[in-house]
Amino acid sequence: MACTSTLSLYSQSQVRLRNQRLQSLALTSAGFAQFMSFPTLNCRRTHSPRVRFGSVVMERTHPRATGSRRVYRQSQASAPLSSAPLKQITNVVGPFAVLVAVTFVIWKLVEKLLVPAPKQLKSRTVETQGLKWSFAAGTNLLSQLGAKIERQSKQKLNEFARELRSFPSIDMSGRNFGDEGLFFLAESLAFNQTAEEVSFAANGITAAGLRAFDGVLQSNITLKTLDLSGNLVGDEGAKCLCDILVNNSSIEKLQLNSADLGDEGAKAIAEMLKKNSSLRVLELNNNMIEYSGFSSLAGALLENNSIRNIHLNGNYGGALGANALAKALESNKSLRELHLHGNSIGDEGIRSLMSGLSSHKGKLTLLDIGNNSLTAKGAFHMAEYVKKSRSLLWLNLYMNDIGDEGAGKIAAALKENRSITTLDLGGNNIHADGVNAVAQVLKDNLVITTLELSYNPIGPDGAKALAEVLKFHGNLKTLKLGWCQIGAKGAEFIADALKYNTTISILDLRANGLRDEGAQCLARSLKVVNEALTSLDLGFNEIRDDGAFAIAQALKSNDDVAVTSLNIASNFLTKFGQGALADARDHVLEMTEKEINIFL
Repeated sequence: MACTSTLSLYSQSQVRLRNQRLQSLALTSAGFAQFMSFPTLNCRRTHSPRVRFGSVVMERTHPRATGSRRVYRQSQASAPLSSAPLKQITNVVGPFAVLVAVTFVIWKLVEKLLVPAPKQLKSRTVETQGLKWSFAAGTNLLSQLGAKIERQSKQKLNEFARELRSFPSIDMSGRNFGDEGLFFLAESLAFNQTAEEVSFAANGITAAGLRAFDGVLQSNITLKTLDLSGNLVGDEGAKCLCDILVNNSSIEKLQLNSADLGDEGAKAIAEMLKKNSSLRVLELNNNMIEYSGFSSLAGALLENNSIRNIHLNGNYGGALGANALAKALESNKSLRELHLHGNSIGDEGIRSLMSGLSSHKGKLTLLDIGNNSLTAKGAFHMAEYVKKSRSLLWLNLYMNDIGDEGAGKIAAALKENRSITTLDLGGNNIHADGVNAVAQVLKDNLVITTLELSYNPIGPDGAKALAEVLKFHGNLKTLKLGWCQIGAKGAEFIADALKYNTTISILDLRANGLRDEGAQCLARSLKVVNEALTSLDLGFNEIRDDGAFAIAQALKSNDDVAVTSLNIASNFLTKFGQGALADARDHVLEMTEKEINIFL
């Protein structure tokens, strides 16, 4: 925008003075506008390029010259058009000053509402108590959160340390304190004389963290059980730990389940076993140990005479691994429990293993070979060992495929065996014929107290064969028939046996399609005096309110009922059936002071 004027020479001094004052105001506004990124306005005189708004350069005259003021007034009276420059400057500066003022007020208001204080906008940092803080907007959020987490972590670790010093058995599993936390807690274990069992399972500990035990396990003479399961320490971690445990004389149980161990880790453990004489229980379940690792452990068993229990479930030993163990077991005298569940041993592997166990000079009490792809042929080898064993108490063949033929061979062996108290044949594709063979053994065998037959399609006929024997024979205390397809008819046979049986304390009939008819049959038996049955599991049986009402009435009617636990969850009960059972529970408590735990 350009401004033109024809001022006289007599009025130049006064115009310069007023322009100078306006210039100072314009400079202030222009500088502020430039800071605010607003464009500045220039006012130029066409006849004098030196006069420029925003950068005015003028000569100064004496402001108090009265003659000049008189000349200025006369010139104004004689030449009225001489005021045009001032009006034009005012027209420019006035609206611009208003715009700047309004903008300044709005900017301050927005700054108050949205922008942090000016001191917080500066992007600089200071350190407070070891923590870095930034004054830039939004940069402190992660720092504050990290500091809070750090404080909470330290507080938790201090609490854990107090627990280690206060209780003999400490479970710190799943706390996720990592390697640094383990180094902190290890100090509390160094000279601790209280904690005997400590679980550091599932805490994100790696091989580096296990170095925290260096020196600690030599100083501590109280700790007997150390659980490091669920930490991916790997082979390097196993080597580090074994180097420490070689000279340890207190730890009797070491748990390294799901620890990402392979053959190299198993070899390190085997070398440790050759020198360590205090370890009694070793758990290496669910790792990646194959034949080479099994062979190393077998070699250690030839030299170690202190180990009692070895858990190798869920590894990859196979038939070759079983064969390696078999050779070691021929000479080992200390082993009592051998857990080989889920190692794909197969029939050939079980043949080698049973051969080694038959020559075993020790007294093996527990053998777990479940889920190893065994068939009737494998059951034959198993039966040969069962016939000769005089020490075996617990035999697990769960989740194989021995069928009725294999069940018959095991049953025939049990006629000669008088040591096995717990027999698990669940999930072996056994039908009524196989169950009948096992049931006949119970007529003369009073040693077996726990029988697991779940996940076998024995049907109503199998339930009938078993019930007829259990009426007056056997010494079973725990009978598990879940998922056996016995139906309401099979429940009727079992219920009839319960009227006479005086030994069964725990009965599992889950997922058998009993419905209301089966529940009502069992309810009629519960009305009869039965001082043995304490736990009844009827979950997943499609029972509705009618069946629940029948059971509730039976509980009310029998003042001498021994049941303390009733599971009827995962059925089709409404609030009425649930209410009837709850009322029966309250009635029994009021009348007999016996508490029944009912799971709905």
